[in-house]
Amino acid sequence: MFPSKPYTFATSPAPPQPLSKPVIFATSGIGGCLGWCIVHPCNTLAVRWNLASMQGKKFSFGNMIKESGWASLYDGLGAGIWRQVFYATTRFGLFETFRDKLHEYRGKTDFAGRVAVGALSGGIAAYISCPAEVAVVRMSNDSSLPAAERRNYKGIVDAGQRIIKEEGVAAFWRGSTPFVQRAMMVGVFQVATLDQFKELYVRQFNQKKNSIPNVFCAAMTSGLLYSLATMPLEGAKNRMASQKPGPDGKLPYKGTLQTIQTVSKQEGFSALYNGFLPYYARCGGHTVSMFVIVQVMRDFYQKSH
Repeated sequence: MFPSKPYTFATSPAPPQPLSKPVIFATSGIGGCLGWCIVHPCNTLAVRWNLASMQGKKFSFGNMIKESGWASLYDGLGAGIWRQVFYATTRFGLFETFRDKLHEYRGKTDFAGRVAVGALSGGIAAYISCPAEVAVVRMSNDSSLPAAERRNYKGIVDAGQRIIKEEGVAAFWRGSTPFVQRAMMVGVFQVATLDQFKELYVRQFNQKKNSIPNVFCAAMTSGLLYSLATMPLEGAKNRMASQKPGPDGKLPYKGTLQTIQTVSKQEGFSALYNGFLPYYARCGGHTVSMFVIVQVMRDFYQKSH
């Protein structure tokens, strides 16, 4: 009789360790910045298209390229990246932090919790990043204005200095109300529903949770929903951020509802949806690229640690 060999039992690989808060915030911010570099031309196009009727003209892509050149699609890129440094880092970092804390407190993470946390984190991030958003809107649209009306900012630093000198610090938060409202809706539709759609595609199509196809499908669906829901607020924010005082010295747009009502009365409600296609390309494209980049970075980090 030969001695029997001891039995060995297969063990499943240990689950990955939860990411630390610095890693969560850092990957969110880097993913937001890299994703924005991809979609910034879509944002420029959406802003110009949306504000064309405010200037009393019909938007034409061909005329825009003829007048300003292809490179103008990247006008305001620096401000856009700075916006993402504050906005994406805060919005997604706080969302995951608040979500995890809520789970510890309640013992579960349901859709209502995601909605509340998404709205709160989105609103906070928007208010913090509003100065950069004002600069993005103005710099993206500047070359489409008549020469006499252009601000001709040389960069994000020059924009900040001149806004403080010429209009006061409060101008940095001009349009902050629709921006915060939009961001809260983005937090609900993009961040909160992303997790729900991930789970839906896992159940319905047997996708692996957090795989690239899973993130792509969920992000595209989430991006479409929040583009449809937030476009009127985006239009109101663009007008409030870029406006100048009239001949009487007063600003034409004073609040979200008043702006939407004024535009609807003068130009029709559909004017708020001018530029929807590039806006969705920006929203959907940034949602997809950002979440894919974030997931790749986090997967790499977990494998290397």
